[in-house]
Amino acid sequence: MNNMTQHNTNKIVSSWRRRELGFLILYALSFYFFIIRRSLHLSRDHYVKLYGLRSGWIFPPRLNDLSDAQWRNFRGNLPILTTVFLIYALVANTLRSVFLLRAKGMSIVWLILSFTYLFYLHQACIIFIISIALLNFLLVKVFARTKFFLYLLWTFNLFFLLSNRVFEGYSFSAIGLRWSYLDNFRGTFRWHICFNFVVLRMISFGYDYHWAHDHSHFDQKKHSQRCQVCKSGRTCYQLLQERGVQDDKFTFTLYLCYLVYAPLYLAGPIVSFNAFASQIDVPQNNYKLRDLAWYGLRWTFCFFLMEVMTHLFRYNALAISGLWKQLSPLDVFIIGYGVLNFMWLKFLLIWRYFRYWSLIYGIDSPENMPKCINNCYDLEGFWKSWHASYNKWIVRYMYIPLGGSKRKVFNVWIVFTFVAIWHDLEWKLLCWAWLTCLFFVPEMVVKSAVSTFKAESAVTEFVFRELSAIAGAITITCLMVANLVGYVIGPSSINSLASRFLNKQGLPVLGGMFVTFYVGTKLMLHIRDAERKRQ
Repeated sequence: MNNMTQHNTNKIVSSWRRRELGFLILYALSFYFFIIRRSLHLSRDHYVKLYGLRSGWIFPPRLNDLSDAQWRNFRGNLPILTTVFLIYALVANTLRSVFLLRAKGMSIVWLILSFTYLFYLHQACIIFIISIALLNFLLVKVFARTKFFLYLLWTFNLFFLLSNRVFEGYSFSAIGLRWSYLDNFRGTFRWHICFNFVVLRMISFGYDYHWAHDHSHFDQKKHSQRCQVCKSGRTCYQLLQERGVQDDKFTFTLYLCYLVYAPLYLAGPIVSFNAFASQIDVPQNNYKLRDLAWYGLRWTFCFFLMEVMTHLFRYNALAISGLWKQLSPLDVFIIGYGVLNFMWLKFLLIWRYFRYWSLIYGIDSPENMPKCINNCYDLEGFWKSWHASYNKWIVRYMYIPLGGSKRKVFNVWIVFTFVAIWHDLEWKLLCWAWLTCLFFVPEMVVKSAVSTFKAESAVTEFVFRELSAIAGAITITCLMVANLVGYVIGPSSINSLASRFLNKQGLPVLGGMFVTFYVGTKLMLHIRDAERKRQ
């Protein structure tokens, strides 16, 4: 009898969820139809007051929103970058196959290729990069087996991370007047901006060398039995990272090659030293020619999608011009939502472009942006899928050494403060970091409570699902605020942003936002259910 009742209950729940899914999809389509329609009107009505617009090539005579300097520079340099990386692919892969080169030979090849790339970018400033890298290498080799090594490693790298920014990459004239002429040869790109990624690699090298001499707790056999990627015959990133490499791989040549490896030098994704050294010795085999072709086609489609987006909608120009302060709360929400989607697509294109070339050369790095920004409803999930490779680096070299989940509430403040400083020495980034931590703490407390909860009936499962959707709506709102403050409007505009919504005109919009994010979270929960069924 109980089994029959349970069966009928499950049938009712399944029927209800199908109907709910239909409503959610209908709501989402209506929402995006409205957003697109209103965005077109905003872009058309206010384009005269915006700056950063350039002549467009699609939908003439529409202008293209190139107000974001990072996107403008990347897009403008795509032809030369693609040409250079294509030549590098031909040279590196031909030499590897003809002379059967392994780690030592390929590291020399990539050092030569990478330094030609760096010379164009930084010219004489390469001296600063090599000098700091050499000091770090000596520090690692001399002190790696001491108890205080990790303190030394962090102190050294944090010092140069901050010092490079404070002194804006230093000047040769400060060293001596005889060197001052080199200040005329600083290249086309500021070296200290790129060096933030080099710092992460120097720390990775130090830790991996330090751990290479300790007893490894990684059980490769146990991992291979559990990992779906390894079971399929491919090699997962975790295996490459955790199993370590032989001591003869920790040479200065391979270390320097790792620091300045051309495809990943400018923007990542971030790869650990162990994973890099393993693959420069034996190239990745997860992506065959067909997979690489499909990856490239998907990237091309995303690029065209970005071009359509920046031609039709001027979200970034509307945000950075400050014009949003004069618009209605509804329009402010649309601009904020549009800017975050623009940022997501911009970083996806940049990171996947460089990862694509690295794959062609035989080095597989973690995929950043594995999930769409509109498919994340909690802070932890969002950061795991935004800058995913950086998240893996943070977990391995900061979070776990700091105590991991045992000190989670305390660790997030250290981690996000470091992330903010690593990006730049700006007050708005520290505000972003601390706002994120402030929103993170309640989520961690709720998740901890939920982990002990077990739904034993359809009613309790329904209540749990509704509470999850409400929590997701609150989290998405917090994410929007934190990222807009940190990357777009700055902390000085928090009061202006709040005043747009905390009034008679703004409160209904705030309510509508909450309902929309609630519906969006419910839709994401349905997506998670479908993913679990497929697995």
